[in-house]
Amino acid sequence: MTHLRKMMLEELQRRNYAANTIHAYLRSVEHFSRHFKRSPDQLTRDHLREYQAYLLNDQKLQPRTVKLRVSALRFFFVKTLKRRYLLEDMPYPKVPRRLPTILTVEEVTRLIDAARTLTDRTMLIHIQRGKGGRDRYVPLSPTLLETLRVYWRWMKPKTWLFPGTIAGWRADKPITPKVVWDACQSAATRANIHKRVSAHLLRHSYATHLLEAGADLRTIQLLLGHVKLEHTVLYLHLSRRHLHAVANPLDAMPVSGPDTARRSRRLQKR
Repeated sequence: MTHLRKMMLEELQRRNYAANTIHAYLRSVEHFSRHFKRSPDQLTRDHLREYQAYLLNDQKLQPRTVKLRVSALRFFFVKTLKRRYLLEDMPYPKVPRRLPTILTVEEVTRLIDAARTLTDRTMLIHIQRGKGGRDRYVPLSPTLLETLRVYWRWMKPKTWLFPGTIAGWRADKPITPKVVWDACQSAATRANIHKRVSAHLLRHSYATHLLEAGADLRTIQLLLGHVKLEHTVLYLHLSRRHLHAVANPLDAMPVSGPDTARRSRRLQKR
């Protein structure tokens, strides 16, 4: 397995996959191998079908999680072992598409005000090499600029704008994603917000609020770093202003009032 792991790692790195994706793919193939107690290159299409059923029916994993495992196996068999004929034996499970819950403007205000520290309040400025290897930038508003100046004078950062810590002391290293997650969770608790708050939820909320404030979809697409406009159209479904602005065809019909309709059911027994 060590040789196969090295081969797969090289293929992933050669295609410039993100570090988190590489880690998840390698773990998925190792789990597949341990499940059957055999080297993964010795497993067949029957094993693939059995394993996918096991994940869904026995392990009760969510379709989205199973889709990640299948993606890893597809990469291993097709890209690493060059067995393209196995693709049809690794179908993606159907993943139900749910609209994300967003925070209202009032809830975002409470969340920011409830930030545990000045660092937590300031940290989400821009994302380098995010999903798909693309940079995403947030416009520097006057409010954010003022906060950044206060933070800069206090922190006096050197290499990293938001330095990480080692054993509770500031260190010359970047913060981890868990630091951002903890900051969101702490602020949500202090603000008495019961939605599942995360940096990704703030991203959805930001885009929806932009749309409700009058920004066009193309501008929002560029700000979010979406490759396809269809990914940005999601926010039309989340915007209450756009939903309420749609005229119902029934309201334009010259139908008679409800008082003219015949009552067909008796209210009391005779």
